[in-house]
Amino acid sequence: MEALRLDASFVDYLLVAAYFGVVMLIGFAARRRVSDSLDFFLSGRSLPAWVTGLAFISANLGAVEIIGMSANGAQYGMSTMHYFWIGAVPAMLFLGVVMMPFYYGSKVRSVPEFMRRRFGTGAHLVNALSFALAQVLIAGINLFLLATIVNALLGWPLWISLVVAAAVVLSYITLGGLSAAIYNEVLQFFVIVAALLPLTLIGLHRVGGIGGLIDEVTATDGPEQLSSWPATDLSGFQSPVWSTIGIVFGLGFVLSFGYWTTNFVEVQRAMATKSMSAARSTPIIGSFPKMFVPFIVVIPGLIAGILVPEIQQLKAGQPSGLSYNEALLGLVRDVLPNGLLGVAIAGLLAAFMAGMAANISAFNTVFSYDLWQTYVIKDRPDSYYLAVGRWATVGATVVAIGTALIAAGYQNLMDYLQTLFGFFNAPLFATFILGMFWKRMTATAGWAGLVSGTLAAITVFVLSEAGVFDLPGQGAAFVAAGAAFVVDILVSVAVTMVTQPKPAHELVSLVYSETPKEQRTDPEAHRLPWYQSPTKLASISLVMVIGLNLIFR
Repeated sequence: MEALRLDASFVDYLLVAAYFGVVMLIGFAARRRVSDSLDFFLSGRSLPAWVTGLAFISANLGAVEIIGMSANGAQYGMSTMHYFWIGAVPAMLFLGVVMMPFYYGSKVRSVPEFMRRRFGTGAHLVNALSFALAQVLIAGINLFLLATIVNALLGWPLWISLVVAAAVVLSYITLGGLSAAIYNEVLQFFVIVAALLPLTLIGLHRVGGIGGLIDEVTATDGPEQLSSWPATDLSGFQSPVWSTIGIVFGLGFVLSFGYWTTNFVEVQRAMATKSMSAARSTPIIGSFPKMFVPFIVVIPGLIAGILVPEIQQLKAGQPSGLSYNEALLGLVRDVLPNGLLGVAIAGLLAAFMAGMAANISAFNTVFSYDLWQTYVIKDRPDSYYLAVGRWATVGATVVAIGTALIAAGYQNLMDYLQTLFGFFNAPLFATFILGMFWKRMTATAGWAGLVSGTLAAITVFVLSEAGVFDLPGQGAAFVAAGAAFVVDILVSVAVTMVTQPKPAHELVSLVYSETPKEQRTDPEAHRLPWYQSPTKLASISLVMVIGLNLIFR
């Protein structure tokens, strides 16, 4: 990391300092709104859809999204678009249209709490523990990349950069809880765009515009880098047919739906809204900027492969001072003048803090409500659990400093992240979707399926690392996710056949067939204008993302 330094001026440092000041002010302002645990963990269920919609996408637009996807852009090219147009938008629309009525209508405070009501304590405990572990691991990724910026800017040792970066995020989350995280995420969304859009435009100008980019990539990497299908390098499958199946099933269905529909980091933002319509609209509103984010994230990765000498060396298989994870930072270093450099640094800091804050705010909710209050100390005053939430925030941040060192060992952080999703999200989605639409599924099947699916994903990962499977790129993660999903379903069905289901009256608001139509529909929807109607907005978004897939195929 010491090899990369950003030559910032006084103006750049001033812009970064001003940004940190605004972040802390938002934390202090949000603190005045925290009077109980619901305010701290779910913003009192009071926020409008446009705020939570931007926060929904900003929470995901963190270090992994920006650094990981730009790294993928540099390494794999246009096939990285699949993570957005196949692996995100369809699942986001499904969450808003189909699943949010169950989450919001049941008034649960977290996704694991929904699992407890549907399957009982076994599946709930497995889900809560695995989710908490996943969040501190992913928070470590965001923290590691946040520290690399501090390191590149100031030249501090990595461990000092980690502590300083963690302290800033810890401060405003501890002060204002989810409200501080969400309002900062809205600010961070605009700061991120203000940073990455000029970087993309200046980079395109340096390579001779879009035509120059096409010519340069074709000459250096071949025309396949400019095609999104069949993406054999990305998936690791040499067969175009298996590559397409792996991306559509492994990424587009299992990993994508597993992440966007059951990951409490995202769902928490929708739960913080003031109405059912706002909750449903949250991921749908977020889908519109989501489908255009790759133009300011993936394209700079492609440009870095042309303009950044160290990335060119990597692509040629030569020793280099940078990894693919630093492709975007190398481009920032090489093309941005002073002033704009400060904006870019502030934007990257914003992205990394948004991602880490989202992980930590989701962790403290699940730890406090689903683990501590449910299994450790029950029936205490609300103020007690508010204090537990603040201490959980401190603890998760300290642990994230340690997990950041794990992230430091990966050349491409998307490999690491997709592996984690295969372990935690893929089996959860299988259990969740089967339990929502099959009332016969039993509580024992819930936890047995989760454990079996997770073990299947871990087995595939271990075999891949041992060389039994030859799956470069992110193919091992896709196969692990698919294995987790299939094994979870098979085990859940088998166990259900020999165990006793819950009575039907206990499944109201939890299972589709047992929930009255008026409880699984939005009572306000017919009174809303088209631009506020969740289903109409979702239809527009779906048409647009299909169009993008066809145009850039």
